[in-house]
Formats: sequence, C-alpha cells, structure tokens
Amino acid sequence: MLLKKNIPVRYIFGKIKYEILFVAIYGFAIEVIYKNFNITDISIPMTVPTVLGTIISLLLAFRSNQAYDRWWEARQIWGAIVNDSRTLARQVMFLIDDPYDPDQIEGFKNRIIKRQIAWCYALAHGLRKEDPMPDIEKYVSPEESESLQDYDNKHVGLIQLHARDYNNALKQGWVNPYQQIEMDATLTRLVDSMGKCERIKNTVFPSTYSLYIHLALHFFILLLPFGLVELFGFLMVPVLIVITGCFFLIEKMAIHLQDPFENKPTDTPMLTISRNIERDLKQMMRDKQMPVAVQQPSHFYVL
Repeated sequence: MLLKKNIPVRYIFGKIKYEILFVAIYGFAIEVIYKNFNITDISIPMTVPTVLGTIISLLLAFRSNQAYDRWWEARQIWGAIVNDSRTLARQVMFLIDDPYDPDQIEGFKNRIIKRQIAWCYALAHGLRKEDPMPDIEKYVSPEESESLQDYDNKHVGLIQLHARDYNNALKQGWVNPYQQIEMDATLTRLVDSMGKCERIKNTVFPSTYSLYIHLALHFFILLLPFGLVELFGFLMVPVLIVITGCFFLIEKMAIHLQDPFENKPTDTPMLTISRNIERDLKQMMRDKQMPVAVQQPSHFYVL
C-alpha cells in the first residue's frame, strides 16, 4: 500500500515503461517513413483521433469511477471493522463480570480480545490468499488453533469461537440476555463486514469491458501519429508519448483500484489497519484498571 503522500516518479512511469517504449519506437518509425519516403497521402485529419480520443476518455473516466467506488467501499468496510473491534473490546471488558471469580473472568476477557486481533489478521491474509496462521497462533490457544484447521477460511472459525464464548458467558450468568444481544449485534456487524469484503474479492470486474477499452486505446494510438506528424514534425514523438502516457496511466490506475485486496501498492492497507487495531485493543486491555474519579459530595449550609 502506498502510504506516502509523495509518490515516486519512478514508480509512476515504471508501470507504463514498456507501453511508452513501444509508442516511442512506433512514432519514430512513422516519422522516419513519412519524412524519408515523402509519403504524405497517409496523413489523417486530426478530427478522427480527436473524436476517438474523446470517446476513450469518457470510457476511461467511467471505468475509473467504478474502480474507485470498489476501492472506497473496501476502505469504508475496514473502517467499520476498526470501530466494531473497539466496540467488541469495550463490551467484553465492561459487560462481562463475575465478582466471585475475577481471575477466571479476566482470562476469559483477554482471550476474546486477543482472538479479535487474530480475526483482523486472519481476514486480511485470507483476502490476499495468504496463510494467516503465523499471526493467528500468537493470539489464540493451541486448542483453538487446532480447531481452526477444519476451516478453509480461518476468520469464519474465529467468529464461531467468539459466538461459542458469548453463549457460554450467558449460561454462566456473566452477562444478562440484554447484554448478550448487544454483544451479538457487534459480532453480526463484523460478519457483515466480512461478507462485504468477500463480495468485492469474488466479484470480478467485467473482462469484456476492459478488453474493449484496451483495444480501442491501441487503435487510437495507431492512428494518432498520422494526425500529429504534419502538425509537429520532429516534435511528434514526444507529443505522442505525453498524450498516450496520460491514457495509459489512467488505464493502469483503474486496473489497480478495481481489485483492492490483491496485495498491490494501491490496495486497501489491511495489515496496517490490523496493526492499529492490535495497538488499540492492547492499550484498552492495559487500561481496564484505570482509577475512576469519584466526585466529592457538595456541602450546603443553611443560614
């Protein structure tokens, strides 16, 4: 994920270096043939590439908007995961209670909160088709780690473990039914966010739409030198590179944004967000014993 505000120029043009090389060679060849062999009959009025370029611009703008919508939806989903993870930790810390066995309760709370950290990492790695177990095993017990082997999607198994512990807390009387409903609602929102991420991941951007735009763009590039050669002469090649470079950059941007979970530099920074969740939840666990300020009663004097 590109987290810097200033993107290196080398990175930008590195994505289209082969396309630019092809355009430069093609434009130079057209210019040499046009000048040396005095072939002036093959020139094309600029109206033709102008109209075609306008159409391609509209198509690229539409595709870029659709790709950005997918990327922005993914970022909103992970923003909701941040909020719901903090809510889950707060509910676990302050709603679950048993004055007769505080040590067991503290272990129970810590287990759920650590498991939530593992869930965030599991979802992030799962969306990228990576093995999440190295990060999961740091936060769950060996028994829970063993039970996750039956799940293809480890984040689904972790949610099931959450639900089992919530049900056990209700049976033990550590929470009342109303508290359990609120805690389960938070769990439901996490499941909803998980499903939305999987929908974006598994919904492929229409390949035919991309193919048609790509073919039209290359046809536009093949025609453009014949319209520029009479106007710019030997400057035709750099002008051609600048114009086509803009089109190629917009196309590449749309391609990268349309799949926000593919571990590309432009994808949603899921691991960075997971590390922030880990930091916040650990701090909440440490601060649960913070002293509460008690307001002193006011004294009134009747004269």
